[in-house]
Amino acid sequence: FHKNSLVLNRRKKFKTALKNSTMVSLKIQKRLASSVLKCGKRKVWLDPNEISEIALANSRQNIRKLVKDGYVIKKPVVVHTRANVRARLAAKRKGRHMGTGKRKGSREARLPTRILWIRRMRVLRRMLKKYRAAKKIDKHLYAELYRKVKGNVFKNKRVLMEFIHKAKAEKTREKELAEQAEARRNKSKAQKEKKDAQKKEESAAQNAAEKKVKKEETAAKEAAADKKTVKTPAAKPQTPAAVAPTATSPAPAASKKDAAAAAPAPKGAKAAAPAPKAAPKAGKK
Repeated sequence: FHKNSLVLNRRKKFKTALKNSTMVSLKIQKRLASSVLKCGKRKVWLDPNEISEIALANSRQNIRKLVKDGYVIKKPVVVHTRANVRARLAAKRKGRHMGTGKRKGSREARLPTRILWIRRMRVLRRMLKKYRAAKKIDKHLYAELYRKVKGNVFKNKRVLMEFIHKAKAEKTREKELAEQAEARRNKSKAQKEKKDAQKKEESAAQNAAEKKVKKEETAAKEAAADKKTVKTPAAKPQTPAAVAPTATSPAPAASKKDAAAAAPAPKGAKAAAPAPKAAPKAGKK
């Protein structure tokens, strides 16, 4: 009530001042002032205490002087706050003021499912491109996930991210298993090669031993054959014409050839070929 009374008193004082002063038309001055100040006429304020001086201004130059003196002023822009609007929108985001009484239009008309689908596709595809650019997924996994996204497999980014992590873990597991299998194959191959080499060495050593034994057996057989040939020399046939030596006559000396034949042959040497039989000498008459 106190504020209202103050406003009423000011209005009364202003009206009395206007009545006491001579009424002058200031249309021209307002128009010139709006042109000088580059605003509308409703934005021009003329000092009511200096009306007589303002009425004398009939040119733009005089208006500029009045503006400089502060008798003519451009009103400030009226503030149109959006604080209340922002507060209401924040409340709507929380779900306030959105009941059935505030809705106009069907659910599909208010937010079409096509728009929801487009938004979801764009979000998921943008995420896939980002992961591919960051080398988190290769081009093969990207193509597979792109088709799954189009097939409505993933509801949101979280589900897609979990699927990517699982796929990568499965891929690394398969790679490790393949490496382990390859290592086992290489190990078994090396063991097999080692066993084959040992078998070859053993067979080679066995063959060498058998050859040595055979060689020794052949050498022993040859030595035995040589001994037999030395013990049983070929007997010389005696002719009836040959006269036996008497007891008084000395025995003929053995020739060098007979001595050599009678000597034992060295071990391992081949038996010498028997000498040709000599013709019997004619006895003395």
